[in-house]
Amino acid sequence: MKGQIKAAKKRVVLASLYLGTGPLEQELVDCIETALERSLQACDPSSLSVSILLDFTRGSRGQKNSRTMLLPILRRFPEQVRVSLFHTPNLRGLLRLLIPERFNETIGLQHIKVYLFDDNVILSGANLSESYFTNRQDRYVFLQDSPEIADFFTELVDAVGDVSLQLQQDNSVKVVDGMVHPYQGDKVAYCEAANKRVMKVIDSARTRQEFLHSQNFHCSHAEAPLSKEPKAVGDGQPEPDTWIYPLIQMKPFGIHIDETVTETLLMEAEQGASVYLTTGYFNLTQAYMDLILGTRAKYQILLASPEVNGFFGAKGVAGAIPAAYVHIEQQFFSEVCFLGQQERIRLQEYSRSGWTFHAKGLWLHLAGSSLPCLTLIGSPNFGYRSVHRDLEAQVAIVTKNKSLQQQFHQEQLYLRSGTVSALTFEQPNRYVQLWVKMVTPLIKNFF
Repeated sequence: MKGQIKAAKKRVVLASLYLGTGPLEQELVDCIETALERSLQACDPSSLSVSILLDFTRGSRGQKNSRTMLLPILRRFPEQVRVSLFHTPNLRGLLRLLIPERFNETIGLQHIKVYLFDDNVILSGANLSESYFTNRQDRYVFLQDSPEIADFFTELVDAVGDVSLQLQQDNSVKVVDGMVHPYQGDKVAYCEAANKRVMKVIDSARTRQEFLHSQNFHCSHAEAPLSKEPKAVGDGQPEPDTWIYPLIQMKPFGIHIDETVTETLLMEAEQGASVYLTTGYFNLTQAYMDLILGTRAKYQILLASPEVNGFFGAKGVAGAIPAAYVHIEQQFFSEVCFLGQQERIRLQEYSRSGWTFHAKGLWLHLAGSSLPCLTLIGSPNFGYRSVHRDLEAQVAIVTKNKSLQQQFHQEQLYLRSGTVSALTFEQPNRYVQLWVKMVTPLIKNFF
């Protein structure tokens, strides 16, 4: 990321849940400042723009936080830097006043993770925090020289930024002129305005790509084709062997593209096909679970063992969250066994000493193929939060390119895992207290 920032000439766009406050995060901010200084010395000082989108509640936590980390560059380069802080419209009124810090993040978040430098894009589920740079397992894909994808995500981040609070040089926030306030204004009006802004970006991209497909493929359903193989067709344009489909999920705004596509993939996976699915927080929606249990494809589901759960060892109530995930996992495993589906649906737990696990995604192997032709990568965890509460984005990468298929196949996540069996839940570290079992159904939609 630092190398990409240093090389950027026109834009740096960072969308994340939050920016950490440690030395590695400070290095990243210093790198942005150096790039802006270099731009200032150039003939056109406004040539490099920096747009940063974070979540308001998570980015405002504590005295030293994401906001205070970014204030120096905002103050030095106010014309080139924009810091937007998304505040969910569902946290308002008495709810906003009564729910304490940290717990208020359960209501809804800006959860998109996109890191963009000119026409190069990193898509991930990882945040801008030291642990992700050191010992927190996640996934990343680097799309190099992809102007269509870069433009789309720049416009998407700008659209969400327009309906977010803007960080000011005195560390206060304000709304964009003419915009409805996310928690002081009318909720319905705000969500309608946000839907309009975001859908304008999505519809514009869809129109552009349908035009390209009508020219090259006589097909009208792809979002953003990405060419990799120099096989000419038609007017001399290379025939793509890889396609990128951006999938956006913003249920508070009535946008549910990712949910629709994910359900379709799970529903239409045929007998003989294999689906590899992973999530750092195993808490699938009921719809996703029903589709997995009711379809004919084989599933290998990778999740975090309690020791690599990000909440393991946390203080207070948060320390019980890994046990709640164990309870949810055991309930799902019991249902798999009750239906006699143990051979078709296998659970595996990631384990790695000194590491935590945050990876999420999906790989689809068609019947008879040892290599995946499709992967999903981005911010969603496939749980209730991802579908209903948070702002999410990922991409479906569909490819015929054998080299790329091999790279997806060689992601090493499953090699560090053990298979879940009935004996797994008899281990002492899998004991779940009664109060956790009783509370989990009431709170599972918030974590």
